[in-house]
Amino acid sequence: MRKLKLLIIPILALALNACSQNKSTDENSKMVSQIKDVKKYPMAKTNDYWKKVLSENSYEIMVNSGTETPYKNPYWNNHKKGIYVSAATGKPLFSSDAKFESGTGWPSFFKPIDEKAIKIVRDASDGMIRDEVVEASTGLHLGHVFDDGPKPTGLRYCMNSYALKFIPSK
Repeated sequence: MRKLKLLIIPILALALNACSQNKSTDENSKMVSQIKDVKKYPMAKTNDYWKKVLSENSYEIMVNSGTETPYKNPYWNNHKKGIYVSAATGKPLFSSDAKFESGTGWPSFFKPIDEKAIKIVRDASDGMIRDEVVEASTGLHLGHVFDDGPKPTGLRYCMNSYALKFIPSK
């Protein structure tokens, strides 16, 4: 029995040491990931930062790449003239002039105000392969783009309302 105790103590110590090493490795990988994000997205911030500045709904959509409920979001049926800006940065993204009724329950646009304001990245989540739309400066999730939109582009930028703020024309 004494030999068994002597054997268990070093194994337990080794296991605890291994766990603590993994934790610091995880912290290091998070730091490296944030450094990469800043290189790729110059205004990238930590999740803690975004949690402080975004609403709960915007955080879920933009940081966690969530999706709001169709037909139960602020802008799917908005027909006012104006522009839609990022809920995170306030940068102009879409104009009401490019908004159209897609029948999906989300605000849809056939083009952004400035192509450089967004980036398209591959999204292989939820068992699908889609083109995700992220804000070019932050890397935050906005929605997805599909090739079933109207002329002149044939694109449908299907955006989440909570990733946007609407500024009406004066």
